[in-house]
Amino acid sequence: MDNIKNDKQQLERKLKPAGAYIDSLSDFADLLGTIKQAENAAKELLEETATAQAATKPAKGEPTAKTPAAKAPDAKAPAAPEDSEAEESRDDSKQAEAPSSPDAQTEEKAPTVEELLEKLDELVGLDNIKQSVKSLINYVKVRQLRVDEELPNPPLSLHMVFMGNPGTGKTTVARILSELYRAIGVLSKGQLIEVDRSGLVAGFVGQTAIKTTDAVKSALGGILFIDEAYSLAPEVFGGNDFGREAIETLLKLMEDNRDDLIVIVAGYGGPMERFIMSNPGLESRFNRYFIFEDYNSDELYSIFDAMCRKSEYILAEDAAEFARGHFREIYENREDNFGNARHVRNFFEDIVSVHSDRISALEGHTREDLTNVLREDLEKAADLLRREYDVPDELMFTNPVKNRIETAAWIVEEISRELPFKCYVAEEYPTSDRLEVERTPLPSSSDNE
Repeated sequence: MDNIKNDKQQLERKLKPAGAYIDSLSDFADLLGTIKQAENAAKELLEETATAQAATKPAKGEPTAKTPAAKAPDAKAPAAPEDSEAEESRDDSKQAEAPSSPDAQTEEKAPTVEELLEKLDELVGLDNIKQSVKSLINYVKVRQLRVDEELPNPPLSLHMVFMGNPGTGKTTVARILSELYRAIGVLSKGQLIEVDRSGLVAGFVGQTAIKTTDAVKSALGGILFIDEAYSLAPEVFGGNDFGREAIETLLKLMEDNRDDLIVIVAGYGGPMERFIMSNPGLESRFNRYFIFEDYNSDELYSIFDAMCRKSEYILAEDAAEFARGHFREIYENREDNFGNARHVRNFFEDIVSVHSDRISALEGHTREDLTNVLREDLEKAADLLRREYDVPDELMFTNPVKNRIETAAWIVEEISRELPFKCYVAEEYPTSDRLEVERTPLPSSSDNE
C-alpha cells in the first residue's frame, strides 16, 4: 500500500501543471488498474482459445488419439465450433466481394436518377423545393455534358442553405439529394452525415479543429448536413467561442475537398441569415437557398393519414373529421417556430398510446378493435398534446438563438422575488449572459416594528 501511495504521489508531482485534472488522479489511477486487468483477462482468453483450436487440428502424421486433450475455456459453449463458423463466414465474404459476382453487383446497385426523382415527388407538399432540386440536377447534368464537349463552365458552388421551421422535410430532401448527386456522378459515395454544434465543437482549446475535421472526413464523397448551424456563431457567446474555430476549420476543409464534398447548413430563417452574414467566407460559399415553407392543414392531414395507413390504423369517419379540424386549428394558430410534421408525429404517437389504453381495458378484443381508431382516442390525444405544450408565455420565444439567455433571465426574475436583492440582465448587454445584481438593504428590526 505504501508503494502504491508513493507511486500516486509521484504521478501527482509529474502532472502538477495539469491543473484541473489533479483532483481526479485517484480515479485515473483506478482506471489504469482496471484497464490492466482487462488486458490480462483478454490475454488469458486468447491463450485458451488458441489451445482449443489446436486440439481440433492434430499435427500432421500424428494419430488423432494421441492428441492431448485441450483445456476447455468454459463450460458454456465450445470455442472451436464458433471459430470454425467465423472462418466459413470470412471465406463466404471473400467470395461475395469477388468482382466476378454479377448477383452481388445487382443487389448493391444504387437507385437511378428517375427512381430518386420519383421518391422526391412522393413527398407531401414542398412543391417549390421539388422544382428547385430538379432544376439544380438539370443544371449539373448540362455542365457535365459541356465538360464532355470541352466547353468552359462558370464556377459552381453546390453548398446549400436550408431555411425553415422544424419538421418541414429538410433532412429527407438532403438525403435524396446526396443519392441524386451520386447517381449523376457529382459525389463518389452519396452518404449523408448529420451533425449539429455538439458534433463539431469541443470544450477545450485545440480540440474543435480535430472534431470538425473528423466530421468532414466521414462525409467525404457525400453531404455533410449541419442542423441548427447558426449555433456555431451564436449571439450569446463572445469572441472566444469555439464555434468560430469550427467555422474557420470547416471553410478550409470545404475548399480543400471541393470536388467531393457538399455541405448543407440548416435552421430557422432569421438566425440562418445572420449566420451566413457573420463570415465573408460563408457568404461566398453558400449562395443557394432553399426555403422550406410550413405545411398547410391539408398537407398535415395527408402526413397524418400516411402514418396511420403505414401502421394499419383505420380512422372512423368522425375521427377523420376531428383530425382535419385539429390540423386546421393548429395551422391557423401556429407559432413562428411551428413543428409541422413533428407535431403530426407527436399527435400520432399520443393517439397510439390512448388507443392502447382503451384496448387494454377490454375483456376481449377483435382484429377490428386493434386497427380501428375512434374519435374519442383523438380527442384525448389532443388534450395530452395541449398539456405538453402548456408552458408560461414568458418562455415562448420566437428567436431560438436567444432562448437560453431569455429563459435564464425569466428564471432569475422569478427567483429574485424571494431574495433580499434583485437580479436582472444588464440592459446595455441585451444578448449577453452576464447577470448583474442590485442589492437592496435587508429590512431592519425598526422597520419590522
